[in-house]
Amino acid sequence: MQTLRQAAKKDVFQLFAEKVRDHKGLVSRWAVLQETRVEYFRGKDFVGFLKNHPEIKDILESNKNLEVEEIVDTLLSKNLLVRCDRVVKTVRPGKKKLSTWPAHLEIFPDQVFSENDSFFAWTFVKQRPLWQTLLSLSWPVLTLAICLFPVYPHGCKLLILYSCAGLLLLIFSLLSLRATVFGALYIILGKRVWLFPNILAEEATLGELFRLWPNKDEEERPKWTTRLFYALLAVLVILLLRHHAPDEAARARYQKRMSNIIDDVLEWSPSLALSGMMEKQPTVVNATEPNDFTDSGQTDSRKVPPAGDEGGETILEQHEDEEIKNTEDAADQHQHQDHI
Repeated sequence: MQTLRQAAKKDVFQLFAEKVRDHKGLVSRWAVLQETRVEYFRGKDFVGFLKNHPEIKDILESNKNLEVEEIVDTLLSKNLLVRCDRVVKTVRPGKKKLSTWPAHLEIFPDQVFSENDSFFAWTFVKQRPLWQTLLSLSWPVLTLAICLFPVYPHGCKLLILYSCAGLLLLIFSLLSLRATVFGALYIILGKRVWLFPNILAEEATLGELFRLWPNKDEEERPKWTTRLFYALLAVLVILLLRHHAPDEAARARYQKRMSNIIDDVLEWSPSLALSGMMEKQPTVVNATEPNDFTDSGQTDSRKVPPAGDEGGETILEQHEDEEIKNTEDAADQHQHQDHI
C-alpha cells in the first residue's frame, strides 16, 4: 500500500522543474532542436535564478540543500532536461561575437551541468493553463461567427468593418514607421535601430512585445559606400512610385468600385437574396385552373396542357417549333437565290 502511494505521489524534481519553468524570473527562449521547437535557458541564468529565489528549492523537501550542479545533474538523469549546444560555432561576418540566444541547437555529448556557455532545454510537455484551453475552445465559435457575418444587422456590420479597417491601418502605419526610422538612421548615422524590436517576434511576452527601444547595436557600422548605395536605391524607388502613381480619375474609379463592393456586402440580407431568387424563377400556370382573360381578351400563351394528354405540347414549345421552321425556310430561300 505504501508503494502504491509513493508511485501515485508525483516526483519532487518533476514538481520543481514545472515550477521553475513557469516562473518568470528565469529567462528562456525558443529554438529548434532536431526539427523540434524547444524552450531552453542558459546555465549561468539558472545559477542566478536560484540565488535570487532560494524559496523555490523548498519544493525538493529533503533535497533542498543540494547544490545547483547536483540539482541540474539530477534533472538531466531524470530526462527532465537535456544539455544542448549551438549549431553555429563561428562568428558570422559583420558581427563581433556569437549570438546570445541561438535559434538552432544540437544535443551536447556530455550531459553534465556547466555554467559557461551552456544551454539546457526542457524535455517535458508544459501544462496548458486554463485560459489557453478556453481560448482554444473559442476558436470554433469565432469561426462560426465569421461565417455568419452576412446575416448580421447593418449597424453590427459597420462596427466590425471600421474596427478591422482601423486595426489594419494601425498595423501598416506602425510597420511603415519602423521601416522609415530604420532606413533614415541607417543611411544618415549608420545605426541599426528598430523601434518595437519584438513586434514581429513569434515568442515574446506582452512586455517584450511592446518594448519601444531596441537593445544596443552589436554589429559593425556599415561602410559609407553601402549607405550611399541604399540611399540611391531608396530615391530611385520613390521616383518610380511617383511616376507610376494613378491619376485622379483612376483613383476615383477605384474608390467607386470599392465603395460599390462594400455597399453590396453591407446591404446584403437573406430576405433580399430570397426575393431575388423568386423573381428569377419563371411563372408556370397550371392548365387545370380556369382560364383568366387579360384586358385585351386574349389568354396566356404560356399555359400548360392537361396532364392526361400524352400527345399534347405546350403553346410555348409549338411557338418555338414554328420559329425554328421559319428560320430554316428563310435559310433555304436564301441558298436558292444564291444558286440562281
